[in-house]
Amino acid sequence: MPDAAPPTPGPRAELLYCFCRLQMPAVNLPPERCEHHLQRTLVLYQQKVTEPITWEKYLDHLYPLDWFLASACLEGNRSAWELLFASRAGRSDCLLMDALRARAARLYPRDEERQDTAVADFWGHLCISETPGSVPVMARFDGQRPLIPWLIRVFQNWHISQLRKHAPAQALPDDDLAMPMQANQEIDTRWREVFAEATGDWLAGISDEEVLLLGLRVRYRMSQREVAQFLKVHEGTISRRTDQLREQCLQHIAKHLTQAGWTGDDLFELIRTEMISRLLDAPRLSVDAVARILAKKGKMAPG
Repeated sequence: MPDAAPPTPGPRAELLYCFCRLQMPAVNLPPERCEHHLQRTLVLYQQKVTEPITWEKYLDHLYPLDWFLASACLEGNRSAWELLFASRAGRSDCLLMDALRARAARLYPRDEERQDTAVADFWGHLCISETPGSVPVMARFDGQRPLIPWLIRVFQNWHISQLRKHAPAQALPDDDLAMPMQANQEIDTRWREVFAEATGDWLAGISDEEVLLLGLRVRYRMSQREVAQFLKVHEGTISRRTDQLREQCLQHIAKHLTQAGWTGDDLFELIRTEMISRLLDAPRLSVDAVARILAKKGKMAPG
């Protein structure tokens, strides 16, 4: 068992509290509750890693405002919930609720009732356990990553696991779904960060034409046929370009991870759980960025 961290975080807890209150003055979380949640999330994070975690290391990697907002939501703070509801998903300028609906539309195409139910149920279980003895979604947040992308990823992975429950393949082994996980089943925070860096590096190096193709497929959820019709090119051309783009991406990310020391057997698992959210959060694939590329071609963004 890892050694326990010191019983209190010391003066940094007071600085953290003052900083969060200055940044979010409407969220009035009492200092003692702030310290309670700090202790709670440290223990939560310690369960996910094998090495002992000190307060210094935990606080160095804390996303303070995300952590503060999640903690206040767990306390039932109305202002915190209003801020969460108005939160934007990455730099795409998309509301959290809209991002969840977009994921639901991909998971349950042409089934609007199920899409609405999926989003409503997830929102309702953020601070209320889904089943007796289970942990509410927001109580699983450890503060060591951005809150909004994490919520979107948890939503997506939970529904994918439900869709795959009766399939031969195993459900997604993501630590956000069932905590704590065994160490050999967990894709730790470091590899998520390396993956994000590799994805960003790859996106920075592709052409505007490739960005446009990726944006239409991922951001606007268009099929190859729809993209071909929209750009007035042959569908086979779009198919070949898509395959080439996919292969380039996989090779770049695999090389980047290998150079960083990746020894995991299943790179596909990491790509499956991380890729879509990374692409949707990428500035080059934002609605405005794709619209600018289309404008150069004299085209309007898809309706």
